[in-house]
Amino acid sequence: MGDVTATSDWATVLVEARRVAADIGELLGVEVDATTILAGRAAIMNLARPGRISAGGATRLLATADGWCAVALPRNDDVAALSALMEVDAVTGDPWAALTHWAATRSTDSVVDRARLLDIAVAAPGEAAAEPPIMQRCGTGVGPRRADGLLVADLSSLWAGPLCGQLLARAGAVVVKVESPSRPDGTRRGELAFFDWMNAGKLSYCLDFDSDGDALRRLLNAADIVIEGSRPAALRRRGLSAGDLLGRPGRIWLRISGYRGQPDRPAFGDDAAVAGGLVGDGPVFLGDAIADPLSGLEAARAVGESLGRGGGEVIEVSMAQVAARYAVSPQTPDSGAGAALPPVIAPAAPPASPLGADNAAVEQLISERLCAPC
Repeated sequence: MGDVTATSDWATVLVEARRVAADIGELLGVEVDATTILAGRAAIMNLARPGRISAGGATRLLATADGWCAVALPRNDDVAALSALMEVDAVTGDPWAALTHWAATRSTDSVVDRARLLDIAVAAPGEAAAEPPIMQRCGTGVGPRRADGLLVADLSSLWAGPLCGQLLARAGAVVVKVESPSRPDGTRRGELAFFDWMNAGKLSYCLDFDSDGDALRRLLNAADIVIEGSRPAALRRRGLSAGDLLGRPGRIWLRISGYRGQPDRPAFGDDAAVAGGLVGDGPVFLGDAIADPLSGLEAARAVGESLGRGGGEVIEVSMAQVAARYAVSPQTPDSGAGAALPPVIAPAAPPASPLGADNAAVEQLISERLCAPC
């Protein structure tokens, strides 16, 4: 584990992403520009093309004694855990310099294993195998239907899940973005233009998942589609998982995780891409957190396909497995390793709802749907 055995390029990724976008267009009735989806955040935030430092700056490819690994430090807790990771009293100066030196003296396996113990997002190149989304029957199905008018509870954050929710909103669904007042979507604290792009047109519902558990349960019981992007244990311990709530006939429960079979392992778009082997020659990162938008597209297609089957399913989409599928896609005749994504114009969107601005409207909607026959 840890050797980079293959490289990917933008031409190859775009060919496959455009196929998925075309499928979404047929299934949901919305036009999807794959190039803009993949490069839109970089255009909005004016991010530089990544090398061994990710475009967003929070993840790096580090040389180990026998290969490479990707380590992400986007959270304050990640940086605070570095002294325990490296078994030193304290990390002074540039934490990346200390981490780079430490990783170079250890095998990729040992770096990955120790970082995982401390809940740090880490990946060895190509460790994840290519697998399609998993669909499992859960509840009763109905006849084929369109997304138009369906109620979507979007519990996800950042990019992959919100992108799927945004595409469903464009298809006519009523999408409720659910956030906790203590832990709102992290992109609210960043470039608001990106948050707006992913969340404009959604209703904002703010509630505490512990003290307002009954209100959240009512929403999930009323929803036709649930998008879950948190670690499953967070909902299970509150009795709010797919298995705890039978929900409406035909309900689709979409679960987006970092890794198949490792639901509580942390992952972000850049390190998950590396885990799938989706890297450029060098190695270098391929694009901006590329596993995130690719997983959002795959999730939207999977939901569209489930709607056509009548729903009543739990769908599991894992970012590392999605990245691996793109990494093994046949290269196009005119592709070249390391080719850059064509420039795009930064996408614009109207402002998204302020946190909790639509609570009253959402509660009214829930009451109406729970009182009405399914």
